[in-house]
Amino acid sequence: MATFDLFRRFFGATLGESDRREKTRINAREGTRILIVDDSPTIVALLRKFLKQSGYITLEAGDAEKGVELARAERPDMIFLDIVLPGMNGFAALRMLRRDPATREIPIVMISGNEQATEQFYAQRIGADDFMKKPFSRFEVFARIERLLDADRVPKRPAPSPAR
Repeated sequence: MATFDLFRRFFGATLGESDRREKTRINAREGTRILIVDDSPTIVALLRKFLKQSGYITLEAGDAEKGVELARAERPDMIFLDIVLPGMNGFAALRMLRRDPATREIPIVMISGNEQATEQFYAQRIGADDFMKKPFSRFEVFARIERLLDADRVPKRPAPSPAR
């Protein structure tokens, strides 16, 4: 038996793999445009592959400046935004996108390889709609998308929770 098969048999139940396979995934409507902002060609290629196989259109930027420019010009339906980028970081880009009336309502999922929960807290505090840690699986990417879909399968920012 191949090592990968052994890994899947051993960890599959732990990771809830059988549950994931039985659950029907809800995709955004076909043609949904997603902007990927990451300086890693590997991460961009992986996300592109996952998304295109499911009928999504991808836009791509290797740095925050280009990502903000593309978001303003193309108005994607959703953005995957890395935190650690050359030049401007993802937090600064997130702030810019949230302050701009043209982009403030676009759902944004922040991505980071850092294990610290402080990044996740900070990203959500300044306007991220979700957070995904690297490395991630196909399942996790689509779970993030599915959490942000409205009844018409269009990505939307969740309504703010009432202050306590």
